[in-house]
Amino acid sequence: MNKIVPRSAVFDIDSLKTSTHVNIPRDSVSKYFGEDDFSYIKLKKDHANRPLWINPTTGHIILEGFSPFAEKAQDFLITISEPVSRPSHIHEYKLTPYSLYAAVSVGLETEAIIDVLKILSKIEIPESIMELIRTCTLSYGKVKLVLKHNRYFVESSYADILQKLLQDKDISEARVVNSEGSDEGFLKNKAPTGKDLIISGKKEQEKETDADEKNKELETEDDIFNAVVQIDKEDEEEEEDEVHSFEIKSEKFEVVKKRCIELDYPMLEEYDFRNDSTLPPLDIDLKPITVIRPYQEKCLSKMFGNGRARSGIIVLPCGAGKTLVGITAACTIKKSCLVLCTSAVSVMQWKQQFLTWSNIKESQIAVFTSDMKEKFSGQSGIVISTYSMVANTRTRSYDAGKMMEFITGREWGFVLLDEVHVVPANMFRKVVTTIAAHTKLGLTATLVREDDKIGDLNFLIGPKLYEANWMDLASKGHIANVQCAEVWCPMTPEFYAQYLKASSRKRMLLYAMNPNKFQACQYLIRFHEDRGDKIIVFSDNVYALEKYARELKVPFIHGKTKPPERMYILSLFQHDPKVNTIFLSKVGDTSIDLPEATCLIQISSHYGSRRQEAQRLGRILRAKRRNDEGFNAFFYSLVSTDTQEMFYSTKRQQFLIDQGYAFKVITKLEGMDKATDLVYRSHGEQLSLLSDVLLANDHDADLDNDIESNADDLPGVVTSRNFTSQQKGYGGVKRSVGSMKSLSGADDMAYMEFSHGNSNSTKTMKKVDKKTQAKDHHPLFKKQWLRNR
Repeated sequence: MNKIVPRSAVFDIDSLKTSTHVNIPRDSVSKYFGEDDFSYIKLKKDHANRPLWINPTTGHIILEGFSPFAEKAQDFLITISEPVSRPSHIHEYKLTPYSLYAAVSVGLETEAIIDVLKILSKIEIPESIMELIRTCTLSYGKVKLVLKHNRYFVESSYADILQKLLQDKDISEARVVNSEGSDEGFLKNKAPTGKDLIISGKKEQEKETDADEKNKELETEDDIFNAVVQIDKEDEEEEEDEVHSFEIKSEKFEVVKKRCIELDYPMLEEYDFRNDSTLPPLDIDLKPITVIRPYQEKCLSKMFGNGRARSGIIVLPCGAGKTLVGITAACTIKKSCLVLCTSAVSVMQWKQQFLTWSNIKESQIAVFTSDMKEKFSGQSGIVISTYSMVANTRTRSYDAGKMMEFITGREWGFVLLDEVHVVPANMFRKVVTTIAAHTKLGLTATLVREDDKIGDLNFLIGPKLYEANWMDLASKGHIANVQCAEVWCPMTPEFYAQYLKASSRKRMLLYAMNPNKFQACQYLIRFHEDRGDKIIVFSDNVYALEKYARELKVPFIHGKTKPPERMYILSLFQHDPKVNTIFLSKVGDTSIDLPEATCLIQISSHYGSRRQEAQRLGRILRAKRRNDEGFNAFFYSLVSTDTQEMFYSTKRQQFLIDQGYAFKVITKLEGMDKATDLVYRSHGEQLSLLSDVLLANDHDADLDNDIESNADDLPGVVTSRNFTSQQKGYGGVKRSVGSMKSLSGADDMAYMEFSHGNSNSTKTMKKVDKKTQAKDHHPLFKKQWLRNR
């Protein structure tokens, strides 16, 4: 299926470079800067008072985070651009077609964007930047697809644009001709407003007088900025005095939507849920004790700014309350809701969260997984399922087929998409075409993909409505203040000698089982337990996880752990003061909520996955009850030096560094050399451990796979286990096609090497005794083992 995007979505800023940007040597050092020599640009006289500077050749915006106007400027920049990097003092953003689409979708006008940039910029706005803004905002947002009274309308404030669209044959044929309307044949209505819309969970004003005084002060400050931005409160609530529209046939709306994209007028989707009398209402509201935070309120105001529900994506850090944002949106729309998650475990968590925060009856929540196929009672309700269950094209069981008929045979007022960044574009297209949804909201913490599929989400769901600043939320106490550290653990000489000889699969095992890493992990666990912390230790490698946990006498959970045992261990960790540490495999990345955890130690990870690093940090990001000054949570990544693990570690950290986190490098843990009771201290113990690692087979080097929830998980997540089809033979290989970015760890994939045993060695191995036959040996060591024997 070809991807249909507007022409401006593939806009190249390089095409707008003017002669003023040609690299002309201006002095003796110009040659060293090349295209980055901007000494010819003149600063404004009061440039010291202005907070940002724009790169004329790339569209990147540099913001001074220490400026008095920085907070206001951030709110504006996050609306019109994509954040690239946001450390403490200097922030970097980039103007892109998609970010400008998002700006238009929340009501910003083309000239307003340019005017604000002129006021905030230290230099005159380059012509190339103004041309980029005009090109990308000229047509986007001018046309809306609105669902009112179960009828589709193409709506715009500009009658001439509607006339232009009707000149297209496909759109003209899809039009429903009504006798009512103006001379041009269009229906005229007052523009929608959000004046009477009440978003659930807003904080009640304590005292009207105090609140009024505070509001007056805030309005005085805001008016200065809003007068410039030209989006004061009246503008937000009332977009235009009058809008024009014409009706289209319901069965033709996909055709009209596609044609509008091809004509470079992509449509914004809005749902007038307050005037929809066709869909039965859902009796749901937040409980009186539930109060949403200011940034959550800001997210929702972007979604419901004009009194209608906009489709789009909201980006919030792990632990910042994305789930509550989704539930509040469902309570505001009050129509039947479909929630899609990545795994069956997440499905049950969403159900519990709905029951915790809202007054919905349990009978009105249905769960659709491989194990449970429920239907809600009454005409409206909530269904929670996984992407793979809904998008499955294989033959279904009778019960699953009936459940899909139940889902596809009705209209949904609201579809909530959790962890939307991980959904492959072709799978999401199946979901979109299968489900009749009026509003779609995507939630994610890491809108990061190294293929080009993030752009697909902009047109399959909608523009990014809001993205929070991680550091701001941490400074205000909404999420934990985390100290990140990379602990370097030198390889012992014997381990490193074998590492240099080993295949890539065995190398992973060797640097995970490094005795110095073992000791560092034990020392950090002991140090933080003495502080009263609750500690999670992550290891993707199950062999290492079990070895560490058994040696240190600590409970562990991985893919083969049965659900009852998982729940028992997690309950002990949360409530038993004697159980302060647990070991988790990758099954704990996103499916387990442990708000009490304050320290995370990572001993083995999934190659260079930036997304996994951020998700793991999210396990300790929830705001802590203990309000210590400074850092109140700790994230350690233990890395064996001079190994491939260091390369992967640097790649994994990039997303968190861009969010403002600094990784402190610890080359030596103070006091560890004085600890005499650490494991594998003696040379003999280290050699014994090395012997065990060398005798481990290839299967032991595999990364964990959550077999308990595989049936509902997203397909296509590749682990090293997927590369071999025969666990006991080494000949079966599955070919996985992907880009080099994917193979370097972007999409949970990695390039792996395999050694293949020949027929002679196989015949020889048959002669060994039955005890040895029961244990597989890596092909690299078969001949060596036979010689020693």
